[in-house]
Amino acid sequence: MSKPTQRYDVRVLVLALIAVAAGAFVLLRLGANDAGPPGSEAVPSHEAAIGGPFALLDQDGNARSDAEFRGKLMLVFFGYTFCPDVCPLALSTMASAVDALGDKASEVVPLFVTVDPDRDTPARLKDYTAKFGPRIVALTGPADALAQAAKSYRVYYGIPAEKEKEKEGAAHVMDHSAIIFLMGRDGKYLTHFNMHASAPEISAKIAEHL
Repeated sequence: MSKPTQRYDVRVLVLALIAVAAGAFVLLRLGANDAGPPGSEAVPSHEAAIGGPFALLDQDGNARSDAEFRGKLMLVFFGYTFCPDVCPLALSTMASAVDALGDKASEVVPLFVTVDPDRDTPARLKDYTAKFGPRIVALTGPADALAQAAKSYRVYYGIPAEKEKEKEGAAHVMDHSAIIFLMGRDGKYLTHFNMHASAPEISAKIAEHL
C-alpha cells in the first residue's frame, strides 16, 4: 500500500513545481512589459504621487504657478546653474527634443526648477537658460517653496557631506536627482527619462501624447 501512496506524492510534487515555474514565467513577462520607453527608467509604483502644485518666480521675476500650464505638456527638470555637466546636458536635450516637434512645440513647456535659490536669482537664471534657446521657463523662489516642489516630484538635492565646508564658496557643487519628468496636460505624471535618453527618444515619446 505504501508504494502507490509514494507515487501519488511524487506526482503532486512534480505538478506543484510545474505550477511554480509557470507562475514565475508569467511574473517575468509582466515585469518585462513594465519597462519604460528607450532612455527611460521603469515606471515607479508611486507614479500617481509624482508632481504637484507650485508657486514660484520665473527668470523675468514673474509669479508662475503650475495651474497656468494646464492644457500643455510639461518637461520638468530640477537642477542648478553652477552644475558642471548634468544640467547643461539635460537642458540641451530638452530644448532639442521640443524643437524637434516643429509646429507642435508650442504645446510643450520645458521647465528648469533650481535647487539652489541662494545663487540662482531670476537674473542669473535668465542669462543661463538663454544659452539653450527661448523656450525654457526657469523657476526659482523661497527655499521652502522649492523644497516643497522638489518633494512633490520626489527629487533629492543637497550639498555632499565632503563639500559642506565649501558651501560659502561661489562654485560649490550640489548633489541632485537627474530625472526629466514628462507631465500631462492635466499636470499628472506620464513618464520620466534618465540622463541616457536622447533628444529624439524624448521627442518621440512626447509626440505620443500630443
